[in-house]
Amino acid sequence: MAPITGALHSVYAKPDGGSDMPGRLLVVDDLPETRALVSRKLSEAYFDIVEAASGEEALRIAGSQEIDLVVLDILLPGIDGFETCRRLRRNPDTQHIPVVMLSELLQNAQKIEGLESGADDVVSKPCDYAALVTRIKSLTRMKMVMDELRLRHACHPCLPPAPGRVEYTDASILLICPEEAGRIGIRAALTPHLDAIFEEAADAGMLEHRLRHGNYDAFVIWGLEEGMDAIHIASQLRARPETRHAALMLVFGDEELDHAHMALDMGIADYVTDPPDFEELAARLKVQLRRKFYSDQLRISVESSMTLAVTDPLTGLMNRRHVNDRLQAMQDRYSPEGRGIAAMILDLDHFKEVNDTWGHPAGDAVLKEFARRLSHSLRGADLVARLGGEEFLVIMPGIPPQDVQKVAERLRNAIQRDDFALCCSQSIEVTVSIGVAIHNRGEAVSDLLVRADRALYSAKHAGRNTVTLSAA
Repeated sequence: MAPITGALHSVYAKPDGGSDMPGRLLVVDDLPETRALVSRKLSEAYFDIVEAASGEEALRIAGSQEIDLVVLDILLPGIDGFETCRRLRRNPDTQHIPVVMLSELLQNAQKIEGLESGADDVVSKPCDYAALVTRIKSLTRMKMVMDELRLRHACHPCLPPAPGRVEYTDASILLICPEEAGRIGIRAALTPHLDAIFEEAADAGMLEHRLRHGNYDAFVIWGLEEGMDAIHIASQLRARPETRHAALMLVFGDEELDHAHMALDMGIADYVTDPPDFEELAARLKVQLRRKFYSDQLRISVESSMTLAVTDPLTGLMNRRHVNDRLQAMQDRYSPEGRGIAAMILDLDHFKEVNDTWGHPAGDAVLKEFARRLSHSLRGADLVARLGGEEFLVIMPGIPPQDVQKVAERLRNAIQRDDFALCCSQSIEVTVSIGVAIHNRGEAVSDLLVRADRALYSAKHAGRNTVTLSAA
């Protein structure tokens, strides 16, 4: 199985002592002289080059080595470039490697077929190698981001396997174009090819209004007038958290291709030339939307795993695993300032009887309601965690020592005051015992918790439903 780290670890030294080698490329062409020319041009841009003479050889290398991008000729013996690309996309180990196809006498139909087969770009030979290098660097940067997300996902054993190739559905696309006829034309031309909802913005004011009230998967920026610079707008969209991961498609005139290459260097997803071929524009948008939807799924999954790692799934409170880091951070922040930190350990009284009498679903209902009352009775700055079973922890930073016991008594009353509804339409009285300790200057956080735990034992020994304060 090919590693998923790819460009994450592809760091090579430049001749001048630098270390920004863009990555490892697989150059596939059956003609040795053409393969050597492409390899030499890309090596001059400090790429590490691996070569293959056929589609079958390319598939074997891509599946067994760390490859960051495939430069693939369309006309190959055996399986051609289109089929090679389709097989790369079907293989879970290679489906996320970017592919740039090259071909002489390229027809528009071939370009569309290449994009539909899964290529990220299709380029005519002979090509502008400076532009090709810019495109390849842009795609390898995107792969590095994707690799990092996949690596983070793989590092969480509680998560299911990473999703395969994702198809976008119901994408939301904003067309940014000052001319109404242009917007209508783009919309009419793209609608038959894309499963998407289109909205429009004619100027900066309308764009800002749309961004405040809408959520977009892709932006098409075309034909802007003086005062509305396409690259500037694209960079602003990249800077906004809510649009940072959207696909950006720019349309440039032939005289603006230098700007297009600069846009790619800045991280813009893709561009086409004006006037655009709308079928090609739609095919390129599909490529970007698939990548965007896939990365969204990975990102959501990783964020969820991070939440699971620090959260108790039943109560939604912080779990024990995350408590120690937060405690140390609180001590580092508040102790040097001379402000107090207090710890409470709370234990529900006779909780085993709840489970034994009413069943575990009823016990879970009590624990969730207890956590809710606890959270609603404390400040936002207070740390609330479930230590396990029916035992909970509260850390109160910056609280005056004379107020600590008052707060603990208020918590005890909030639990006892109203009966707890059970899942079986019954209700019961619940009480809690609380042990309290106030942090001494220079005391380790672990010692603070030991004292709070001893105070809880004293509260239990004193008859439960009581608050006991630890001696300093």
